[in-house]
Amino acid sequence: MKIKDLLQAQSIDLNAKAGSKDEIIDYMTRLMDKTNNLKNREDYKKDVLKREMEGTTGIGDGIAIPHAKSEAVKKPGLAAVLVKEGVEYDSLDGQPVHIAFMIAAPADGSDVHLSALSKLSTMLMVPGFKDSLLKASSPEEFLRIIDKKERELDEKTKKPERKEGYRVLAVTACPTGIAHTFMAAESLEQKGKELDIPVKVETQGADGAKNILTADEISKADCIIIAADKNVDLKRFDGKPVIITKVASGIHKAEELILEAVSGNVAVYHHDHAAEDDTVNEVKEGIGRQIYKHLMNGVSHMLPFVIGGGILIALAFLFDDYSIDPSNFGKNTPIAAYLKTIGEYSFGMMLPILSGYIAMSIADRPGLAVGIVAGLVAKAGSTFLNPAGGEVNAGFLGALFAGFAAGYVVLGLKKLTEKMPQSLNSIRPMIIYPVLGVLTGSVVTTLINPFMGMINTALSNALNGLNGTSKILLGVICAGMQSVDMGGPVNKTSYVFATSQLAEGNFEIMAAVMAGGMIPPLAIALCTTFFKNRFTKKERESGLVNYLLGLSFISEGAIPFAASDPLRVLPSCIIGSATAGGLSMFFGCTLRAPHGGIFVLPTIGNPLMYALSILIGAVVGCLILAILKKPLKEEKGA
Repeated sequence: MKIKDLLQAQSIDLNAKAGSKDEIIDYMTRLMDKTNNLKNREDYKKDVLKREMEGTTGIGDGIAIPHAKSEAVKKPGLAAVLVKEGVEYDSLDGQPVHIAFMIAAPADGSDVHLSALSKLSTMLMVPGFKDSLLKASSPEEFLRIIDKKERELDEKTKKPERKEGYRVLAVTACPTGIAHTFMAAESLEQKGKELDIPVKVETQGADGAKNILTADEISKADCIIIAADKNVDLKRFDGKPVIITKVASGIHKAEELILEAVSGNVAVYHHDHAAEDDTVNEVKEGIGRQIYKHLMNGVSHMLPFVIGGGILIALAFLFDDYSIDPSNFGKNTPIAAYLKTIGEYSFGMMLPILSGYIAMSIADRPGLAVGIVAGLVAKAGSTFLNPAGGEVNAGFLGALFAGFAAGYVVLGLKKLTEKMPQSLNSIRPMIIYPVLGVLTGSVVTTLINPFMGMINTALSNALNGLNGTSKILLGVICAGMQSVDMGGPVNKTSYVFATSQLAEGNFEIMAAVMAGGMIPPLAIALCTTFFKNRFTKKERESGLVNYLLGLSFISEGAIPFAASDPLRVLPSCIIGSATAGGLSMFFGCTLRAPHGGIFVLPTIGNPLMYALSILIGAVVGCLILAILKKPLKEEKGA
């Protein structure tokens, strides 16, 4: 149904006057009653006011669209008023309303009011349209302006014929597979709906791949978008146009990516060449970006081993009896001994898994075994004089180097053997890569182990020697980095550093970093609760979710707030995180697991002071944000 069929000249007033929201609603129901659309004006008015109690219909920018589906309505209708001097309406942006449309819909009819509401909202957002209505000199001219714009809108939104299935497919993945992965998926799917371009997104999260793309969907799609900060298996997309980008682009540049995907200008991906040449798309990303993705691929696969092992070891200490034998603490009771043993098995896989999946990210599946063995060589600290190891402590840095060395060794072997006769191709993955790869990767790692050991020992000694102010300053810096980009490279640098120190027995840094990462969502949640006038209703609702995200150590919950107001949100969160990290170090809190948030509090060393550190950091961040952000009405009126 057209808007012109619902709106009549007698239900339009271009010079309405009202002193309040209730007055303007009362006046518009009288206009609506003039068109004989209502059975009972008072009952209809009650339903409109009841709808307002659910949330204001003042949509902002001087516009309001009060409406109701009511038993008191005989047939669908519209009323419209212009309030030149404006009227306070409790709008979302705190601004007075100058133009209002009222929609009446029968209770037992179709959702005509939703269709009209959608059209009106769309039209009123078009630049210049609202101003042209405010300048209308008569109800007839007012109707002509609306009819013209509606016809333009209908013409523009005519759906072209399209093939079945999804035009665009996407895969989203981030190193931890928790927040960014799903935020990017939601952004791409919602923007696809807005653009009327069907989009399906596969999420490769911490609990595995969900909404998996089928072979049939891939064959019918126009393009594939890979929005990931770790490497994704691309074999199945061979022969399809593929865009490879950061997961953050999936969140913030969804429209740009989808429009590029359907433009017909995206290069076709060929996996055979990509496997040998490290993929054409990745070369465009630059060396630094490639290294970051390889590292994050290793870290994301390593984390479950560290988290599981770390928490089990911490539980072993929790359930043990220190008084039996202090030198054997953690294994004095049967349950403690079992938990500690299993935890150490899991934790012991940290370095080889890191190396293996870095190598696999670089060289595909042939790199996995080579990387794992190289990681074991690094973990053992093997040298040519003592292959069994034990003389040097290459540690995390050694395993990191081993993973990259193993990956590039396998790539080198692929290059060297690519000219072999086709009949001998099967021996490449079965013999050449495993045998020569494992040997060469291990030799390179063994060569570098003494140097990595020197660096690692020096770093460990320096960290262990920190005390007082120096120790607190380290906690301030590492924790503050968590809030700089909330899940981005700076955040991950701090996190990876803290994780690496777990392998060296430095548990205080991990505690400070997790405290810092919990602060952004918690500070925002507190601010939206105690300083409500700084935020819109939608932001206040999102703030409630941030309590859970913050307690769970998911700092990405603060991203929407930081993106919309970075100059106020980021400094507040950074200072709050730094405060929590510094206090955690000051109180000597320790953490053996790199995740878990408040839910692993019983396993944390000095848990009460740790909880206090987080609380103080969150309050500091909240208060600074409240000071920097002005109340919405004051800010708009400035």
